[in-house]
Amino acid sequence: MAPASTSRPFGPPIVIAHRGACGYLPEHSFPAKAYAHALGADFLEQDVVLTRDDVPIVFHDLILEEVTDVATLFASRGRADGHWYAIDFSYAELQTLALHDRIETGGAATWPHRFGERLPLRIHSLAEELTLVRGLNRATGKSVGVYTEVKSPAWHRAAGKDLAPRVLSVLADFGYRTAADACWLQCFDAAELARIRFELGSQLRLVQLIGENAWAEAATDYDALRTPAGLAGVARYAQGIGPWIAQIATWPSAGAAPLISSLVADAHAAGLAVHAYTFRIDQLPAHAPDADAAQRALFELAGVDGLFSDFPDVSLAFLGRRKDCP
Repeated sequence: MAPASTSRPFGPPIVIAHRGACGYLPEHSFPAKAYAHALGADFLEQDVVLTRDDVPIVFHDLILEEVTDVATLFASRGRADGHWYAIDFSYAELQTLALHDRIETGGAATWPHRFGERLPLRIHSLAEELTLVRGLNRATGKSVGVYTEVKSPAWHRAAGKDLAPRVLSVLADFGYRTAADACWLQCFDAAELARIRFELGSQLRLVQLIGENAWAEAATDYDALRTPAGLAGVARYAQGIGPWIAQIATWPSAGAAPLISSLVADAHAAGLAVHAYTFRIDQLPAHAPDADAAQRALFELAGVDGLFSDFPDVSLAFLGRRKDCP
C-alpha cells in the first residue's frame, strides 16, 4: 500500500455533483442541477458539446439516443453507424427532445433503481445553466461553483468546429475568467488543455482528466501522464488532475483491504490537486464492501482533494457536511 497523502495543501475536500445529482434525476437536467445545489454540492459539473449552429450545450455524449427520445422524434436523422449526433441538430431542434435516465442498447435502464420516469425535461445551453447557477446562488446566498468539461475537442475540430474558445467565451460572459473564480475547466485531451492555457490564454484553474488508453478518449498517453515525470509535465499547464477511481484505489478481492496507488501522493508532490471520478452507490468499485469503505479509501487513505459524485448528499454525509433540503 502506498503511503497516504495526508496533507491538505488544497484545503478541505470538495464534492462535485457529477452531471448534477444524477443519481436521483436525469443527468444534466435542470432539476438534477437544482437538487445538487440544494443538497450542498461545492461544484456542479457541465459537460459541453456543440450543436450544428455552434451553441455550446450541456450534454455528456456526442450521441443523443441514450438519454433522449431522438430516435422516436427524428427517426430518419441517424447516421449510417446507427447513432444520432448532437452536432447534426440545431439547438432549436434539440430543445424538442425529452431527457430521460440513461439506457443501454435495447432500452434497458443503465441504473434500474434510479428515477426512471419520463417527463418533458430539456437539453439546455451552457449559458442557460450558468444563469441557473447564478440565480440559485443569489437566492440562497451560496457560492456553488461550476466545473466544466470541454468534450472531445479533436472530434469537434475534425467536424469543422472549435469548441474550447466558445466554452471560454460563455464562461467569461458569466465572470469566470481567473483562477480566483469558482470554476474549474477540465478536458481529457492534454494537447487541448495546454492550448487552452498557452494559445487561448485562459487563466482558469485547469484539470487534466486521466482515463485509460484503451478508452481512446484522446490522443493522450494516460499511462505516461500518471508517472512522476508525466505529472510534472501536467503541472506546467494545469492545477489538477481528474483520475478514474480505479487508478487510485482497488480491492483485490472480497474482504481484502484496498490497495492505494501512489498517484495522489505523486500528484501532490507535483503541486496538483486530485479530483477523482466517479462515485456511485449503485456502481461501487469491484469488491468494495460499501459506499463508506469506498469513500474512506479515497478521502482518508489516498487523500483525494475532491470527488465527482452521482450522489452528492452521500459524499457530503461521509465528510460530515450533509445538509438536508428543507
